[in-house]
Amino acid sequence: MGTEQLGLRLFALIGLLALCGCAGQSTSDARGWYGNQDGVAPQNAKVYICHGFGCTYKTPINYSRKDLNRIRSILASGRSSPAAERKAIGKAVQWQERRVAAQVGSQNDVGGFDAENSRKPGQMDCIDESTNTTSLLLIAEKNGFLKHHKVSSPVARGFLLDGRYPHATATVTEKKTGTAYAIDSWVRANGAKPDIMPLAKWMEEGSRLGS
Repeated sequence: MGTEQLGLRLFALIGLLALCGCAGQSTSDARGWYGNQDGVAPQNAKVYICHGFGCTYKTPINYSRKDLNRIRSILASGRSSPAAERKAIGKAVQWQERRVAAQVGSQNDVGGFDAENSRKPGQMDCIDESTNTTSLLLIAEKNGFLKHHKVSSPVARGFLLDGRYPHATATVTEKKTGTAYAIDSWVRANGAKPDIMPLAKWMEEGSRLGS
């Protein structure tokens, strides 16, 4: 990624933080995220998988009835408790990344910060990952596959002025407690288990790691 491109990416995330605020953003309508990030919200059983960094490319994927049944089956394994459902959400995210890989070309997507892969089809930054996970969760929510959580807007942390590199994550909010949780698939390669933790801890992790 060139200096100018990196500057634009940082400016966009700084603007996102200024407009929404980190903690408050997680309670907002998840669909509002797409307009801010040049993404496309899911439509019925169609998702638009972002890749190339900052949703440069958007590949439409139509989920079949078989796909929807698979998502439902994965999430049904977590209906016993909120903690179990969050674990199941992680498995569903892994399933989606593997499911779309051949069509998107993301089989070799590198986890974590990899600026050299900017604008390369199939490679994803945190904006792409947050958008794609949110799309999956919105489809699950619309179809009644989530029992203990509602889908909330992705959240960003860090804006250089506080010494942290900007980073974003998808989130869900537990219905019973109102606690927001980060669903962060950016940290690892395609199809790997995402980080799932209370959003407050995710923010704290960023403070310690500098990202």
